[in-house]
Amino acid sequence: MSKPNLDALYKAPAKDQGFTFPLPTQVEGLDQAGRSFREETVLSFINHQGSTFRLKNQVAIGSKVKLIVDLPKKLAEGQNLKLVIKGRVVAIELDDRQNARKKVSIRFESRYIITPESSGQRP
Repeated sequence: MSKPNLDALYKAPAKDQGFTFPLPTQVEGLDQAGRSFREETVLSFINHQGSTFRLKNQVAIGSKVKLIVDLPKKLAEGQNLKLVIKGRVVAIELDDRQNARKKVSIRFESRYIITPESSGQRP
């Protein structure tokens, strides 16, 4: 697996550091065998350029994924809102602590969408 330099993703200007608190997230995409998957995970980092999370599913560098992030009710004025954003895998790292999961970093490629959970629409 490749371990590229992630400085551009993690080192944002001081005014735009990003968030490091855990956010429940669904990741959708294609695994290395080309099968679609949906996996529950928790974001470990997110900023305007990308995010990092752990996956059990094997994905390839360059593959596209969609994140559906549960926004904290405090930020969403008590509503159940989801942040939906697409990106491309830029790095995969082994995680010694949780060897069943890989640390995956993506760079965002689309504008985000915020949608109510109860809207009945699939993000």
